[in-house]
Amino acid sequence: MTAAPAPGGALPAPDVVGASARVRLDEVIHAPVRLSIVAALAATDEAEFGAVRDAVEVSDSALSKHASALEQAGYVAVRKGYVGKRPRTWLKLTPPGRDALAAHLAALRRIAGDA
Repeated sequence: MTAAPAPGGALPAPDVVGASARVRLDEVIHAPVRLSIVAALAATDEAEFGAVRDAVEVSDSALSKHASALEQAGYVAVRKGYVGKRPRTWLKLTPPGRDALAAHLAALRRIAGDA
């Protein structure tokens, strides 16, 4: 459902674009890189660190930093293991992470007038 343009060029109501709408945004995943990470992980059950790094187009250190913040928030699970003798790290979006992404996207759609 798209919001109709306001009559006479009036601005949308504050509950659509104001502070009450902004508080629905999730500060943890609002950062562009974090939003990209959770969006990429939402498309799969689990992904290897390097695949996420390449999909999001960030450095290892940037992905590590953001993945740690998402893990601390409970949005991403990090699993470490080995493939042969090589250490590997996998990332997985948790159910609370999926819920947070859905709520964040809904808030963005509402602010943008697409809700």
